[in-house]
Amino acid sequence: MPLDHYLPHFDFREIHSRRVAAEPADVLTAARTVTPLEVPLLVALMALRAGPRLGRLSLRRPIVGQFERAGFVQLAANERELVYGGVGRFWTLGGGLTRTSPDAFAGFDSPGYAKTVFDFRVERPARGGVVLVTETRIAGTDGHARRSFGRYWRLIQPGSALIRLAWLRAIAKRAERTKLSQPASSPSAPSSRSTSSSVV
Repeated sequence: MPLDHYLPHFDFREIHSRRVAAEPADVLTAARTVTPLEVPLLVALMALRAGPRLGRLSLRRPIVGQFERAGFVQLAANERELVYGGVGRFWTLGGGLTRTSPDAFAGFDSPGYAKTVFDFRVERPARGGVVLVTETRIAGTDGHARRSFGRYWRLIQPGSALIRLAWLRAIAKRAERTKLSQPASSPSAPSSRSTSSSVV
C-alpha cells in the first residue's frame, strides 16, 4: 500500500469509511472532483480556523486541487487509490507548508516539521459492493514537532473527523449520481462480458 511506503511509521492516525453504490473508477473520479460547495461542513470549520484567509478557498474548484496548490503533492494514483502528502508546521497560523516533490517526501527529515499523508481508496468487501476508505497519518520529524502537533491534534481532531465523514458522503453522492446518469444496458443485446469491475 502506498501509505506504507511514504509514511510507514506515524504518531497519529485517523481512518473513516463509507459504502458507495458505484464503480471504483467513478468513486475515485468523484474524489478528484468534489468541491467545497458539496462539503459545507468543511467550509464552516475552515472558516473558524482561517478567518479572513478563507477567501483563498474557491468554493467551486475541486478540493484536492486546492490542497495541491496550497503545498500538498500527489504521491500516488492508481485504479484503486489516490494518495496525497504534505509537510508543514500545521500548528502555526497558515500551516507553514513546505513544498516538496513526491520523490523527496519519504526521505524528508528536517527537524521541526510534521509530515502527513492521506488517501482515498476503494475496497470490495466479501459481500460485494464498494467501500470508500480515507486514512490520514501524521508523523513529527522530531520531539518538538510531535509535541506541538499533538497539542494541535487534540484541538482539531473532532472537527477533522467530521470533515472527513462529510467529505466521504459528498464523494459518495457525486459517484452515485454518475452511476444513475449512465445509460442502462439493453436487455435485448446480451454480452458474454461482465459489466462489473473488481478491485482487489
